[in-house]
Amino acid sequence: MLTRKQMELLTFVHERLKESGVPPSFDEMKDALDLRSKSGIHRLIKALEERGFIKRLPNRARAIEIIRLPEAMQPNLAAQNRAKKFSPSVIQGNLGRVRATPDSANSNDPVLVPVMGRIAAGSPIEAIQTHTHTIGVPPDMLSPGEHFALEVRGDSMVEAGIFDGDTVLIRKSDTADTGDIVVALVDEEEATLKRLRRKGASIALEAANPQYETRIFGPDRVRIQGRLVGLLRRY
Repeated sequence: MLTRKQMELLTFVHERLKESGVPPSFDEMKDALDLRSKSGIHRLIKALEERGFIKRLPNRARAIEIIRLPEAMQPNLAAQNRAKKFSPSVIQGNLGRVRATPDSANSNDPVLVPVMGRIAAGSPIEAIQTHTHTIGVPPDMLSPGEHFALEVRGDSMVEAGIFDGDTVLIRKSDTADTGDIVVALVDEEEATLKRLRRKGASIALEAANPQYETRIFGPDRVRIQGRLVGLLRRY
């Protein structure tokens, strides 16, 4: 799945290629998506290329080729998707669910939790929605509700015991208390793992590493995707 901004950019490039056969410039893409700088466009293009939707042709200016389109943009699926509204979210699909009152006969069975890609414990990266694989997790490591897992990249949370290469277990939630470690979606396009602090009407995303600064946003710029409930590490 794609974030809203990734979908908007792919749609814009696709429509421009259909109209003129020439991909839009970075300035045109920036204006179309109402972004403040071209660096955001670079990140979106890189994400689309990594996911196999586009290919940049070397040594040619403005050379972008669309390799494939998501199902939501396929003509033969238009009727099915006409009534659907695209809702950007780091996580989509079937999530590992733990019942509030589990069946005692199966209470020790592992819970299958989807690993949805990577999460930045450093500078934010593009929001990840790809289900890469599934892991079995002991139910006592989880809380009631739906869960997903993310692979950590970066060292901004080392003083909270979260290291590069760890797998964090996240309970899906759109709310969190101050002090919780959360998956936060910034500006609907970047995902990061940070400690949440509320400062008046603003939201602070705080690292657990003095080398990283705390970033403060307006409440309309941050959307909580889930709260940390556990961690897996390989030695």
